Amino acid sequence: MNWTSIIAIYALFWVLSAFLVMPFGLRTPDQVDGHEVPKGHADSAPVNFRPKVIAFRATLLAAGLFSAYYVNYAAQWITVDDLNFFGRPPVDDLGY
Repeated sequence: MNWTSIIAIYALFWVLSAFLVMPFGLRTPDQVDGHEVPKGHADSAPVNFRPKVIAFRATLLAAGLFSAYYVNYAAQWITVDDLNFFGRPPVDDLGY
């Protein structure tokens, strides 16, 4: 596998992981006692948004997911043929 492919696939895993871990730990003003929403802010906006924590968690999750992906890529435990649930398409006279 090329190093550019490794970077691209890891980046995809990282973005997916960031969206997966983003809602964990966030609190809205309704859940925090004594917090008033400033004028112009949405009532559902998080009070304790911490992008560094989200990035750290996403990095850890993406590293784990990419590791599992790469080990499967190297060992070929699950291949495309294993995921083909409907069988091969019929071949016509032209061989297509």
